[in-house]
Amino acid sequence: MTMIWNDTNTEIKVDVLPNGKNRVSINPLSPAVFISRQCIETSYSLDLIKLILSVKGASYLCDEIARDEDLEYVGEPLKKLVLGYVDQQSIVNHTILDFGCGCGSSTMNLAKFFPQTQIIGIELCQEFLKIAEARRMHYGFNNVTFLLSPNASELPQKLGNFNFVILNAVYEHLLPNERKTIIPQLWSLLKPGGILFINETPYRYFPIELHTTGLPFINYFSDKMTLIFARIFSKRVGKGDSWELLLRQGIRGTTEKEIINNIPQNNQDIPVILQPQKSEMNDRIDLWYASSSEKWRIVKTMAKFIFKSVKLVFGATLLPSVNLAIKKVVVKA
Repeated sequence: MTMIWNDTNTEIKVDVLPNGKNRVSINPLSPAVFISRQCIETSYSLDLIKLILSVKGASYLCDEIARDEDLEYVGEPLKKLVLGYVDQQSIVNHTILDFGCGCGSSTMNLAKFFPQTQIIGIELCQEFLKIAEARRMHYGFNNVTFLLSPNASELPQKLGNFNFVILNAVYEHLLPNERKTIIPQLWSLLKPGGILFINETPYRYFPIELHTTGLPFINYFSDKMTLIFARIFSKRVGKGDSWELLLRQGIRGTTEKEIINNIPQNNQDIPVILQPQKSEMNDRIDLWYASSSEKWRIVKTMAKFIFKSVKLVFGATLLPSVNLAIKKVVVKA
């Protein structure tokens, strides 16, 4: 059976397959329409697919489904990041805060990998949480809870403390003032010895702005010039999009220094950036390479060589994204 749903500039085709799954295909009706991913096979019900479509739109329908069901997209990289620094047993019966969980894809993946761990997902957008909760019900997870943030600069009350706090592809979406107010709050929720993971946030000065526009060199432009170039040359950016909208979409990444500067410095605890604990990984470049998907593997192998060379010559870790594990080390008097 095939169903056709028409959107303004797209045609959405859903084929009900003999294996009980649904194949979703997006057909753009105009060459100007951006589609992040055009097709995916999913276990989601038709109601859940329609819910995602209503919130995320046709451009990101398949992409959003893939964030949960295509393990190579979000799941495996996230798992490898976490397990690059801690062993799986140390996560059992502990607590994870998934901050900025969006529509719940990262939370679902964490729940699959760590079923004996209690996970709380926090999100600012009520519509995103509707999808997140529908996903939780789809899987029947009972170790997951979702909470709505009161605003962009505050967390829900009485959260308690956590062994792990994860920002998976989130930090770049925080506005500059929010980064300065939210990170200290999240740090305060970490138990002594806990770890703050910041994952998949674009490096602010990487030669190509891969996240929001796909354009080269604009990471080195002023904000005003970046906005002009993005509006003219990026298919992903609307002609009337504001700078604040692009900031919210993640056009300006971060640096290791910025993150550390946003963590409160006191006499009780200090932030310590961890190095991967796996014997086959010497640094974060190795972890990045190991956790990346097999897509474009030859290109990534060449990039790894370049990154290693830059580190050898300049002592700096250059990667497309900032992936950090920061431990809360208690200072003994």
